[in-house]
Amino acid sequence: MQQGDVIERLREALGAEVIVLPEQFGTRQVVDWSGLPGATPRAIIRPRNTGEVAIALRICNAFRQPIVTQGGLTGLVGGANLRDGEVALSLDRMNRIVEIDCTSGTMTVEAGVPLQVVQEAALEAGLYFPLDLGARGSCMIGGNMATNAGGNRVIKYGMMREQVLGLEAVLASGEVVGALHKMIKNNSGYDLRNLLIGSEGTLGVITRAVLRLRPRPTAVATAWCALPSYEAVTMLLEAAQAGLTAGVSAFEVMWAGYYDAVLFNLPGLRAPLAERYPFYVLLESVGTDPARHAQGFEEFLARMLEAGVVGDAALAASEADALAFWAIRDAPGEYPKFIPNHAAYDVSFSIRDVGEAAKRCDMRLRDKWPDALVMIYGHLGDGNLHIVVDVPGARKTLHGEIDDVVYEVTREFHGSVSAEHGIGTKKKAYLGFTNSDANIAAMRAVKAALDPNGILNPGKIF
Repeated sequence: MQQGDVIERLREALGAEVIVLPEQFGTRQVVDWSGLPGATPRAIIRPRNTGEVAIALRICNAFRQPIVTQGGLTGLVGGANLRDGEVALSLDRMNRIVEIDCTSGTMTVEAGVPLQVVQEAALEAGLYFPLDLGARGSCMIGGNMATNAGGNRVIKYGMMREQVLGLEAVLASGEVVGALHKMIKNNSGYDLRNLLIGSEGTLGVITRAVLRLRPRPTAVATAWCALPSYEAVTMLLEAAQAGLTAGVSAFEVMWAGYYDAVLFNLPGLRAPLAERYPFYVLLESVGTDPARHAQGFEEFLARMLEAGVVGDAALAASEADALAFWAIRDAPGEYPKFIPNHAAYDVSFSIRDVGEAAKRCDMRLRDKWPDALVMIYGHLGDGNLHIVVDVPGARKTLHGEIDDVVYEVTREFHGSVSAEHGIGTKKKAYLGFTNSDANIAAMRAVKAALDPNGILNPGKIF
């Protein structure tokens, strides 16, 4: 079959309403947030259900037509960007909440439902969906699964992988696999669910999922803590995990370089404390007994201050106070205002190594570019570190050299070059820094078995 006939065949099978041609795109976004180049699709397939996804993939596979699945396009590694001659498969019309089962504590959804819609629907049902990202209003559940998203509350609830009980997906052949199970325990053979989660659309197209919901928190305690050293940061983390009855729901650490830069450049932010410290931690704990929860949290904080682990602290007395603390941590969304050409990194290490890895990375970057702005922060409870580098006056072509510095340090500490955004095209040259040749060969074998013609998101990961 000739590839040029595939668009006509898709339109015959699915209709002009589903197959959108380039002249109909208008201002529609077709690339992700990474800033990496992406081609215009030959067409955008906008299916309304799993059956239409299956038909589309079956036709594309027969014609050897490369196809790239797109969700909210909030990714940062080029994973949803296209190359010339490819078609896009958008799940934006598959945006229905199928069912909320309060007894089982589950929500069944289509993959195109935005994360924020899932969060709000869970709260309306008296339950809680804990995954949370800055892009919550735009990112879709399917994309969260495809990249195994993490976010702010991994320390208590785990990655996206831990929020999914069952899923349905379509393979390149058009076959529908998986099951919409509601069980936490399910050891019936190979786990296709966990294989597809984090596969970045290279093994199949996730179409529906059963999400695990949790009891809705009715008590939230939040504090902004200033600390004298990285050792004190880890001491606070250990003490909080052991001493807070309801546990830790967020533990966001910020090095002084990050804190100083965002407060200086973003006038809408306000400093929670008067004095400057080397490290800051946004500590949050959620529970279900407001009175006891607040008292226990305050008593714990007092012990940490008395012991000198925490140098100073501000306790949120209201939701507005807590939001003001979180605004400092969520400032990366404002980077385009003052560092539009920055290079950003999402890496992870063992918690023990994070402090030294950050120090080594900062030192090497400043040795090479003395005037660089280096900002470091992250979700310390899961070892996830964000490193942002801006060299004044430099163009984005410098990013490759910065990549080499950051990822070489990551390799030295046996860390991961991607903590939560995936590999896409941006990091595939560094996949071997995290994985052995044998690991990568096994991955390639799985890809070849499930997508023998290589039509699904080609050129990504490998």
